[in-house]
Amino acid sequence: MPTEITTETQRTVALTGATGFIGRTVARQLCTAGWRVRALIRSPSRAAGLKQIGVTLVPGSLEDLNSLRELVRGCDAVVHSAGSVRGVTHEQFDQVNVKGVQRITRAAREQERPPRFLALSSLAAREAELSPYAASKRRGEEALAECAGDMPWMALRPPAVYGPGDKELLPLFQTMARGFAPLIAPNEARFSVIYVADLADAILQWLERKQAAEGVYELHDGQPGGYSWDDVIAIVEEITLRPIRCLRIPTPVIQLPALFNWAAGQLFPYAPMLTPGKVRELRHTNWVVDNSAIERAFGWHPQTDLRQGLRLTPGWFRDTL
Repeated sequence: MPTEITTETQRTVALTGATGFIGRTVARQLCTAGWRVRALIRSPSRAAGLKQIGVTLVPGSLEDLNSLRELVRGCDAVVHSAGSVRGVTHEQFDQVNVKGVQRITRAAREQERPPRFLALSSLAAREAELSPYAASKRRGEEALAECAGDMPWMALRPPAVYGPGDKELLPLFQTMARGFAPLIAPNEARFSVIYVADLADAILQWLERKQAAEGVYELHDGQPGGYSWDDVIAIVEEITLRPIRCLRIPTPVIQLPALFNWAAGQLFPYAPMLTPGKVRELRHTNWVVDNSAIERAFGWHPQTDLRQGLRLTPGWFRDTL
C-alpha cells in the first residue's frame, strides 16, 4: 500500500546537531517545507544563521536531560543529527553517540504523546569492528532500538556526505582540482556517497509520512555499485578540465601521524580526527550501499549523483583554476 502523506501545517520537529554541516541543511529544508523547527544549541554564536531562517533555539546539550525535555516538549517528531566524530577511546565516542541517544530517547518517551524519532547514524556502523567511532554508532543504533519502546523510530546510515558547507571532503576535492589525488584506499576499494541536500530530503520525506517501517536503513546517491577512486578522478577531470595525477600514500606514512594522535589523545584532552581506527575505515574496501530497503520503506529516491553534486558545491574548483 502507498504511504500516506500528512497535510497538517506548522508541525514541530525537534532537531539536534543543527549547527553542523548536515544539520544546517536539514534545518533549512524543513523550514522551507513548512515545519516549525526547534533546535538544541550549545553555542549561540554559531546559531545566528538558524535564527534568521526561523528556527527556535533551545540552549542546552545532550548531557542535560532538562534541556532535552524542553527541546522535545509537544513536538511531532525528533531528528537526532548530533554526533561525535573526533576522539580516541570508546568512552569518548560513547558519551555522545550512545549516551546522548539514550538521553534524548528517554526525554522523547516521557512525553504524553511520544513523537516519531529519526536518528542519523553512519555507514561506519555496518563495520563496527573497524574503529571506536564505528562501534559507537552501532551501539547508538542498538540503544535507540532498546530505549524507544513503542515510539516509532528509524535510523539512517549515510555514506560519505558532501555538498555546500562540507569541511571534511572539501580539502580532498580542492587538492584534486589542483591536479593531484592523494589516495589511501586500496585500488579495489569502492564506496557510495550522498549529496547533503538529498540526505536532508530523505529526512523530510520520512517526516511527511505518517507511517514508515521501523529499523536501520542505508542510503546513497543512486549510483549502482558505488564509485571507485578512478571514477571520482574521471568526474573531477571532466568538471575541472584538468588532468589529475594519482598519488598513492603508503599505509605506514599515514599510520605514523595517526599513532601519534592516538597517543596524544590518551595523555591529553585532545580529540583528533585521524587515528588508527580512522585509517582502517579509510582503507576498508567496501562502503557500497543498496537503496532498495529505504525505497520500500517510504519511497525515497535520490536526485543528485556525484557529477551533479560536485557542480552544485562551491569553493573547491573554481577558485583553483
